[in-house]
Amino acid sequence: MGYSSGLCSFHLRQLARHGYLEEAPHRGGRARPWRLRQRTPAADSPMAEQFGDLARGLEDESWQRWLTQREEAPSAWRHDEAFSGVAYLTPEEMSRVADVIRRALAPYQDREQRPLARPDGALPVALITRLFPLLPHTGDGADRD
Repeated sequence: MGYSSGLCSFHLRQLARHGYLEEAPHRGGRARPWRLRQRTPAADSPMAEQFGDLARGLEDESWQRWLTQREEAPSAWRHDEAFSGVAYLTPEEMSRVADVIRRALAPYQDREQRPLARPDGALPVALITRLFPLLPHTGDGADRD
């Protein structure tokens, strides 16, 4: 996300203490990479919801930082590939779309732990996908199924 682990160490340790993060394997040096733990709380638990909110907030903060600092990036990196769309899907189709996206990204995931697998010029790129239903505005704040 562009911050050093030293700057974020308190928060990283707190997330690790609650079982959300763990230190990633590394080959020495001062860098201390972290990664999400494979075992996370049930998706419907209050802690999982709080973690999801935290993650989305950090994603939003990284996006805002990009928008304000992109002119400082090397010229080849001064663009982004942000896009959005709306599709009418069933819950099952939404899950299948998410699976397709995960599979498309899978070939690049090992580069975080294997720096030698990164091509020259590769930089960390945020890969954020949010699939959620667009609910109607009720005006009264009432929940609907």
